[in-house]
Amino acid sequence: MAESERVPVERKRRRPTSSGVVLSADLIVDAACELIDAQGAQAFTVRKLGAALGADPSAVYRYFRNTEDLLLALADRLIGESMTGFAPSGDWAADLRDFGLRAYRSALRHPQIAAFSTVRVTGRPHEQHAVDTGIGLLLQAGFDEAGAVRHYHALVDTALGHAALDAGVLRLAPAQRAADEQAWQDAYAGLPAEDFPSLHRVREHLPLMAGSAVEPALDLLIEALRREAAEREG
Repeated sequence: MAESERVPVERKRRRPTSSGVVLSADLIVDAACELIDAQGAQAFTVRKLGAALGADPSAVYRYFRNTEDLLLALADRLIGESMTGFAPSGDWAADLRDFGLRAYRSALRHPQIAAFSTVRVTGRPHEQHAVDTGIGLLLQAGFDEAGAVRHYHALVDTALGHAALDAGVLRLAPAQRAADEQAWQDAYAGLPAEDFPSLHRVREHLPLMAGSAVEPALDLLIEALRREAAEREG
């Protein structure tokens, strides 16, 4: 449903706030994004948003029905950011990888928003365009309709699942992150071979566990899709 259908037009007339700022849906989303990036979603309130805008909090409801409506608009904003500049090259597998990484990186630019946005369905224009584009790439690869939807679901959940996980890491205090990274050397790399033969064998590579696994995961998935597409052609 388009935003103009969600909020009556007469309620969306642009009026200056007490500070002289002319409100708009985009301006409200910008301010909400800055607040949540700085303070986290749990601390976000419309009262704080109104203060940041220099407006009465009730002014927000001329553009959004409620807080839920606003948060979904924020989630859709992140999807729009991820698709900015996306230009399919004609190599569907490379384009899918780029598509997935764009979704992941957009979420990680706003980890506080990603904490809730990665699990929501916005049903809004940016998301609709992104879903159409991703499924289109899989149809181009030769998958049937059901397969294209199924594989798109797997791709997006892989990218956004890693975004949600890595956003959680970014929300940790720096000392916590450093301790977790060091644990792969202190608590694992020195384990005795007789008790932990597999860990001992890979001990030099255990620090890799501290990084994101999004690219290896996407590469594994897309390689499987390449093989399946090739089998269909054969």
